[in-house]
Amino acid sequence: MSISTETLVADIRVRSVSITQHELVVGLMDGRAIAVPLAWYPRLLDGTPEQRGRWEICAGGFGLHWPELDEDISTDGMLQGEPAPR
Repeated sequence: MSISTETLVADIRVRSVSITQHELVVGLMDGRAIAVPLAWYPRLLDGTPEQRGRWEICAGGFGLHWPELDEDISTDGMLQGEPAPR
């Protein structure tokens, strides 16, 4: 059985977001999910569950923004393993 590479296209736009007590999980349009420690993003870590739950997709679908926490995270940065600058 062979798989055509034409049907496999990376699409790192945000499809879904889930935040647990310890991690941020972003589902991508291509079916993958990125899970990173919440400790990488101190503003999210310090925010309340309600504040963390109020996010917006931005940057043409390639980023997330939390208005109340003044936090912006890109899917590219998450894939590259880049924690927020301290």
